[in-house]
This record gives sequence, structure tokens and C-alpha cells, in this order.
Amino acid sequence: MEKHEEVLVSLRQIIRAIDLHSKKLSKDSGLTGPQLILMRSIRELGEVTIRQLSTHTNMSPATATTILDRLERNGLAERVRSTTDKRKVHANLTEKGRLLLNSAPLPLQESFINKFHNLEEWEQSLLLSSVQRIAYMMNAESYDVAPVLELGNITDPIPLCPKAN
Repeated sequence: MEKHEEVLVSLRQIIRAIDLHSKKLSKDSGLTGPQLILMRSIRELGEVTIRQLSTHTNMSPATATTILDRLERNGLAERVRSTTDKRKVHANLTEKGRLLLNSAPLPLQESFINKFHNLEEWEQSLLLSSVQRIAYMMNAESYDVAPVLELGNITDPIPLCPKAN
């Protein structure tokens, strides 16, 4: 098997692992991976616009809006017009959304996170740069994967790396 084929096999294993975790996420919390990521970003960023959310989560504004619509319908998030600039609308978590998020599992497997944190700093950086390079080589920054993910066909759109320039 050629090296590039071995890379593909490894990527497929990663996709499969993330897909299985995403299904477990949905079963345990009732949230899809993209919903969980958007909610975590709202909590992290505070008073945030859709554009800021889409940039932070590496989703298109349309995808972030669609996911926010669903979160709103489920009473987990709300849109609030800015008090300082009436043209801006901010996303906030509701109390129900905050409670659900506090008890929701992490968007990545806990075993992965623990093993990653146990690596030396240089090993973490090496893995991150390798994944970033693969994403760049696959032109991943040009795809908006969240709509497919929202249907549950692939995996979480966790931005493992910032968009490559």
C-alpha cells in the first residue's frame, strides 16, 4: 500500500471514530455535534453575532443561522437585539441551554483529550500542525461541512485548526 493510501485509511479511521462519538453525543444529550459546538462557542464568546460565531466555529453564516434556528426552536438559545446597536443581533443561551450544555459530553472523545494532554507540548504542536497541513492539502477550508454534519452523515466540524491562508 502506498503512503497516500495509508493516510486515507487513517483518515477514514478518524472519521469513523468521530462519527461514532457524534452518534453517542446525540443519544446522550440530544444535541448534534454542530449544535454542541455552536452552543459552546456562544458560552465562550458571550454576547456574539452570527458572523462572529461562524468565524469561530468555521461554519458559514448560513449554516450557523440554521443551527441557531433549531436551537431556538428547542428553547436552548435565543436571539437578542443589541442595546447599543439596534442593527446587530446577538445569540445567547437560555437557562435550559446552559443547563444542558453543562451536562453535555465533550465534542471530542474524553480518552482522546486525556491522551492528547498527556503528550509533551512539542508533540501536541506536531500533531496539530500535521492535521492543519492535511486540512490545507485537502482544501478543507473551502468546504462548509456543517450542513452535511447536521444531518449526521459525517462528524463534528470541530475546527482542529484555523483556516489555512
